[in-house]
Amino acid sequence: MSTENNSSQFSLKSILEKDKLNHSNFMDWHRNLKIVLKAENKLYVLETPVPDEPINQQTVAYRNYAKQFDDSMKVSCLMLASMIPELQRTMDDMMAYEMNEHLVEMFQQKARHERFDVMRSLITTRMQEGTSVSAHVLKMKAYVDHLARLESPLSDELAGDIILNSLPKSYDQFTMNYNMNGMEKTLAELHQMLKTAEVNIPSKTAPVLMIKEGHVKKPNTKKKGNQASEGCQVFSL
Repeated sequence: MSTENNSSQFSLKSILEKDKLNHSNFMDWHRNLKIVLKAENKLYVLETPVPDEPINQQTVAYRNYAKQFDDSMKVSCLMLASMIPELQRTMDDMMAYEMNEHLVEMFQQKARHERFDVMRSLITTRMQEGTSVSAHVLKMKAYVDHLARLESPLSDELAGDIILNSLPKSYDQFTMNYNMNGMEKTLAELHQMLKTAEVNIPSKTAPVLMIKEGHVKKPNTKKKGNQASEGCQVFSL
């Protein structure tokens, strides 16, 4: 049983070793770190600083201190080993709690800017008439998934409203029916419904081409008429 536990813990730690912390993956790295520490019952060292060492070493308080100090040292070593050397050099003398606080503060502003950019892209993207609704929904879903990775998840209801609002006029009837019926669908279900509805959306391309063709033919006909009229005038002279 002990061998199985050690194998499981080693497998989880390899996640951090594979994707080391750099300047662009803090959210994913931090999430994986918490998963590993939760599996090893050491997540608490990220949430609570190591207390001052008790004077009396024969007390329960001292034993608790010693355990937390030992766990914190192990976690801080794990954290340092799973980041790039540039970051290691700035935190190699910190305990796990202080290191975690420092990293969160360091990357918080960057994450906020990234979250703002993704949210702005999500709410300003508009589908153009005649383009694929499936491709559009997949693009919007990628933004939603990105927000979730930034620890700012949207509910399916809110994400669905944003997607419906981004559709062109030709989907107004679909949107009205969807809202009137109070549908609560996952994004995958909404995606499938829109793909089905797309089949019945009238094409905007064909009428435009017909108008253009008619416009081209009309001057040619008029020109022929003018030539015939001029011929008659010459003949009469």
